[in-house]
Formats: sequence, structure tokens, C-alpha cells
Amino acid sequence: MDETDQANQKKDPVQQNAFLSALNSIDKGLGWIEKTIISTCILLMALLMSAHVVGGLLFNKGIPGTYEVTEMLIIVTTFVGVGYAARCARHIRMSAIYDMLGDGPRKVLMIILSIGTGALMFYFAYKSAQYDIALFDRGRVSSSLQIPLWTVNLALPIGFTLAGIQYVLVTLRNLFSEGIYRSFTEKEEFNELPLDDSGESHTPDGPMGP
Repeated sequence: MDETDQANQKKDPVQQNAFLSALNSIDKGLGWIEKTIISTCILLMALLMSAHVVGGLLFNKGIPGTYEVTEMLIIVTTFVGVGYAARCARHIRMSAIYDMLGDGPRKVLMIILSIGTGALMFYFAYKSAQYDIALFDRGRVSSSLQIPLWTVNLALPIGFTLAGIQYVLVTLRNLFSEGIYRSFTEKEEFNELPLDDSGESHTPDGPMGP
């Protein structure tokens, strides 16, 4: 085996598969959008609240509408964060039955759960889009700054859509790749417990050990 063959074997399977490579580019693009929105909202909240407190201490007058804008930024962060949590596989998982299954059944169940959760996310996106359209038609605005509420609640359909896309990517990754993936880039791995001389697993001694 020459050096070229060895180098090809060391490559990530995503780089070898054109389809997975395209999906990987989509995943990275969506990740950049999510991180940019979330980090911007958090930074704005920190700056706005800090300026409001400093203004109250030095000039005895804060920034009008600070709490209203902060609440809006929290909404945007929360629902865009749904897609980001799915992308990083940091969402809550009920895995008592799942963990007892073998590799094959676990992968099948992961695909089924990803399809079902993705469909649910797209349904939520559809219903939240209907709600946002209703807000637009009614012309509802915020009480203090008169900001149209539909612009803020636009984060709901966007966030649910991003989450749905992530679950579609997880489904495709598990269908076209070996192993089990909790997200498009994060492979599921289990750490085995260390064995003692008798071949039985044990918990290492320590502050939390026996």
C-alpha cells in the first residue's frame, strides 16, 4: 500500500463522499448563522443592560425600553438556540430504553426519532408562521417602543425550521455513514468502565467513589 492510499484511508468519510461533503457545508453554514445570531443577541443584552445600569447610577436615568428590548432578544436567542442545541446534540434526551439496545436497533431508533422530531419541528415552524402572519395582519406593536411584534416572533418559525433541518441532516448522516450520529458531526460513543483483575467493572476510588 503506497502513501497515497494510506492518506486516503485517513481522510474523513465526509470528505470522501460528495453528498456528505455538501451536507457538511450546509451544516457549517447554518451553524455560522445560528452562532452569529445568538452571540449578537447575548452581546446586545449585556451591553444594553450594562448601559442601563450605568445610566441609572451616574445620571439617575436609564435607557428607555431596555427591558422590552431585552425580552425580545431573549425570545430570539431561545428559539434560534433550539436549532443550535440540535446541531450540537445538547438537547434533553430520554434514553433509558435506547441505551439498552444494540448498535443496529439503536441506529434504527435514532433514525426514526430524528425523522419524527424533524417533522414535529417543521410543524411547529408552520404553526408559528401562521401566528406571526396573524400578528402582522393585526398590526400589533410593543407597548413602549412600538416595535412590530411580528419582527420579533419571526424567530419562532426560523428557529424551528433550523432545528428541523438539523434533524434531517442527522437522519441523512445515519443513513449514509457507518456508526451512530447524534448530530451531523458528533458520533455517539460510549466509554467502557474499567475492569479489575476479576474482569468485573468497578468505579475508581475517589471523592465520589467507594
